[in-house]
Amino acid sequence: MVFVLLFVVQCEAKKWKSLFNGQDLKGWTVHGNAKWSVKDGILIGEGGMGHIYTDVSCTNFEAKGMFKVSADGNSGFYFRANVPTDNPDGFPRGYEAQICHNQDAYTGWLWKPGKPTGKATELLTKDNEWFEYHIKAVGANIQFWIKGKLVMTYDDKEYTAGHFAIQGHNPGMKIEAKELFYREVKK
Repeated sequence: MVFVLLFVVQCEAKKWKSLFNGQDLKGWTVHGNAKWSVKDGILIGEGGMGHIYTDVSCTNFEAKGMFKVSADGNSGFYFRANVPTDNPDGFPRGYEAQICHNQDAYTGWLWKPGKPTGKATELLTKDNEWFEYHIKAVGANIQFWIKGKLVMTYDDKEYTAGHFAIQGHNPGMKIEAKELFYREVKK
């Protein structure tokens, strides 16, 4: 019985795939002015507006990661996102899981380019503290969990497929990310 349970747990764990190797920017593409680096297994973005995109593209998935943003920072974990063809350094065309603690549309809100869309039920995060973000997008249904608590559910079918990306937003801020994983799910 223990062997069967261990086998099932191992199979579940294998479904998650890493987005970040913890060593370098392999598998990522930078656009914009933000400077991206890796230190001690942490992906770091600072220095201004810009986005870093994974090579991975998904339609229906779950994604999770640990994030930390500096005081007065503004960032986001994008999904189903694509580089705008008319302005490669501009905002991705896709969805953003907001990471920001200093405005009304705070961490846990769903954004579409330039517009807060799905409202988070509460702010559970603080500047300069690590937190877990978990996103599930299946068809039009999008859900966010912060620290294991469901904070946002919204239905929207504008963006159906694209990459994961992380945003550097304003000069003087720093966004940090680690333990970034995803798994595709069936609709």
